[in-house]
This record gives sequence, structure tokens and C-alpha cells, in this order.
Amino acid sequence: MTWSVEWRASVASLGTMVKFLSLSMLVPLFVSVVYMEDFWVFLVSFVVTAIAGFALEQVDPDPDLGPREALLLVSLAWATASVFGAIPFLLAGLGTESTIGLSLDSTGALIASLVNALFESTSGFTTTGATVLGEISFEQHSHAVLLWRQLIQWLGGMGIIVLMIAILPELAVNGAQLMQSEAPGPDLQKLTPKIAETARALWLIYFGFTVVLVAILFGLHLAGYAPNMDLYNAVAHGFTTLPTGGFSPQAKSIAYFSAAVQWVIIPFMVVAGTNFALFWHVLRGEAKQMYKNSEFRAYTGLIAVFIALLSVVLFRGAAPVLDIGGATEGVAEHSLRTAAFQIGSLLNSTGYANANFVEWSQSAQMLLLFVMFIGGSAGSTGGGIKVVRWLVVIKTIRRQLYATAHPEVIEPVRLAGSVVDEAAIRGIMTFTLLYLVLFGVAAVFFSLDGARIGLDLTVLESVSASLATLGNIGPGFGRLGPFGSYLFFPNTSKLVMIGLMWVGRLEIVPVLAIFVSGLRDR
Repeated sequence: MTWSVEWRASVASLGTMVKFLSLSMLVPLFVSVVYMEDFWVFLVSFVVTAIAGFALEQVDPDPDLGPREALLLVSLAWATASVFGAIPFLLAGLGTESTIGLSLDSTGALIASLVNALFESTSGFTTTGATVLGEISFEQHSHAVLLWRQLIQWLGGMGIIVLMIAILPELAVNGAQLMQSEAPGPDLQKLTPKIAETARALWLIYFGFTVVLVAILFGLHLAGYAPNMDLYNAVAHGFTTLPTGGFSPQAKSIAYFSAAVQWVIIPFMVVAGTNFALFWHVLRGEAKQMYKNSEFRAYTGLIAVFIALLSVVLFRGAAPVLDIGGATEGVAEHSLRTAAFQIGSLLNSTGYANANFVEWSQSAQMLLLFVMFIGGSAGSTGGGIKVVRWLVVIKTIRRQLYATAHPEVIEPVRLAGSVVDEAAIRGIMTFTLLYLVLFGVAAVFFSLDGARIGLDLTVLESVSASLATLGNIGPGFGRLGPFGSYLFFPNTSKLVMIGLMWVGRLEIVPVLAIFVSGLRDR
């Protein structure tokens, strides 16, 4: 049996996605007019992307997507979006070592900016939040370019393909396969009889939470509780909170803003890491679905436990008591707020920071590193392995240990009283093993690649670089801290990180399935 892929259908559908992606560039184009900065950057980017989209559509005027074509389309969509999303960074001269202008060698070829621009774009669309911008400020970068960083995270949060299914009838025909390949987590819950309606419901909930957050943040500014949170910043952080992205136009991230802003963002980060299907049930008057869901109970329980642990560690002196700007807060309030914010940010891969945790004690940093392995909920915008997978892994290990002592007993794995299918268990165990193997191999590679050019990386830096990119988390430790950058890595390491962010967002298996789809079943 031969497994072939009709790539023309995938490429033509990809063209439709690229064409609509170009429309999103009109948002920073409008901002560039308002601030009179980088107008030509986004005008050229819009034209080039739109033309490329129309051209790709001509490859197959009537595309018919099967399961393998859907896998190929989803994998290509994220890579292609990152390529076209890099154009504004490249044209604006960002992503170079100096971050000002384009660096050229004697032949006129671009030095480093191509890789760095692609890194920044991939980090944005995959909602990773890792950056190679050496300095983030409005003196170095325009308002339009920095807002583009925020916007691409918002587009990538709920999923590019999910958005396309919601608005394009031709993709809705194969929508279930496409969404299953793109949706984060091991299972896709169909909320309505038609998959296009499910996609629209998810995006409307996502959009609604974003609008509410922006309104609250700007309301704090108008009320005098958040002097720095003007409309631009409110919109910018609304774009990156709900997708668990973590980019900020401010170099100090959320630490730049008042305690009131930090308290407001914390519950929205928790919301972003929650299965969005549960909010659909709440809107339909089925609130019981929230607390009946075993993953949601585990997710919120883990957050509460880790906040309590980190609060105690910080209260006992693991971190400075002063906020950015020198405003002294009460030790208890400061410890609780800082712990709640960082656990809410790193457990579900948001990557925001309200403190420079690389200055904390080793025990506090190790706790954060452990938290980064968990991830958000299935069906959320959070990255990482996901809580539901850990639940299944733990229950499967427990079953295996019990079966060793009682071989005559056959015991299924259950979640919320329902038996988990054995095929689903195998899929979850396979994913988790692949995730941990990729993480370990990449960490070793970064260490060796750094040594090749004389870059002395600590173990924590190599490990956190691998985990932060594969898990779409963003910040790491050491020089990769929340106010740091990935700029100092060699291009070879950055290219591997780009690959990790890509496969991490698609949760590994759909990407690897493409490479085996051409194999012959013997």
C-alpha cells in the first residue's frame, strides 16, 4: 500500500490562508499611519504577501483535502505564516545584532537578519514569546512593528487554521481533520453539529475575552490605577495574554506596570490555559461542566498549590521586595502577587514576567523550571505537555505497577469516570516520550553548538532554552531570563529553536507524520 500526498491541494489551500494573512497586515499599516512610522514596511509586506497568496491558490483551482493533505496543510501553514510574518521585521531592519538597520557583508548579502527575523516571527505565531531583539523600546523600533509582534501572537493563539475554517466554507468541508491536527491537546471536542460553527464559537469566546481584558486594562488607566497602561499598551497586551504569548512592547514586560495591572492579568492567564470548550458550556448555562472536568480541577489545583509553595519561598527572602520603579510593597502582598503571576504565566506557557526571576534563589528557580514542564489544558491556547496528558501518564503508570503485583486483574484507565481508549493512551505516551527525547537532545545540542563558537552556556541555560522553545514558553534562565534575549545564540542553534517552536506548537506528531506518509507499508 502506497501512502502518497496530493501536495497541490495542500499548497492551494495554503495560498488561501496566506491571502487572508495579508489582511492582518492592515492593522499595523493603520498604526504606522497614526504614528507616521514604517508605513512603507507594511505596505510592501501586505502587497508581497497578498500576491503570493493569490499565486499559490492557482496551483490547484479545486483542492480536495484528504487526511494526509490536511496534515501537510497544517504543518505548512504555520511554517509559511512565520516566513511571511518575518517580512516586516526584515524590511524594518530588525533581527540583526545591532537591531538598527541591516548588516551587510561585502557582497551585499544579509548577515543574521534573515535567521533572526524568522526566529522572531516563528516565536510570535507559535506564541512562544522568545525574542532576539537586543533592545525593546520605541526609540529602537516603531509602534507598528512592535504591535505586529503582538498581533501575530493573537492570530496564532487560537489557531490560524481554526480561524480559516470559521470564515472559509471550502475549508470547513475538511474542518474536523484540520482542527484535529492543529488543536492543542489529545482530543478535540465538537461543540456544535457543524465544525465551522465550532471554530466560530471558539474564536468568538477568544475574541470576547480579549476585548474584556483590553477594556479593563484601559479602564484602570483612565481611573488612575495604571498610568503606563494607555490604549496602545492595553491593546498590545490583550493581543498576547489570551494566546499565552508573552511578547510585550515594554522591555520590563508586565513589571513595567502597576500592581493593579498585574492582579488583573493573572486570572486572564489562567483563563487562557483553560479548555475553551468549557466556557462554551458555561455560556449555555452548563456551568457544572467546569468543576466536573477532571483536567480543569487538576489544572486549577496545581496552580493553587504552586502559588502557595512559591509564595512561602519568596516570603522567606528568595526575591527582592521592591517592584520595578522602587515602590515598596508589603512583603506578604508582594510575595503572593509575584508568585501568582509567575506561576500563572509559566505553568501554561504565557511567558510574561513581573519580576526578574533569574535573581531569585536556586530553590525558587528550580520550582519554576518544574512548573514549565506541565503546560496548560487541552483545548486551550497554552503550550507544554498539557495537564490531561500528565493525568493519563500518571494513571497508566499506576495501572502498570498495580498489574505487576496483581497480574490477574484487568483495570482500565479512567478520567472523570470514563474509560480512556487504549489507542488514546498509546498516543499520549508516544507524544510524551517524543517530547522528552526532543527536549533532551536539543539541550545537548545547544550546549555543544555554543561550545563550538566559544559560547559558555550554563546547564540551566541550555536546558531552559530547549524547554522554553519546544514548550512555547519563551523565557528561560540565566541570560534567557524574562528581561533577556536569545540574540547571543549562533544561527545554527536559532534554526533548531525555530524547528522546536514549530513542532512544539503542532505537538510533534502531525509534523512527524508528514515524514512517514511517503513510506510504503510492506
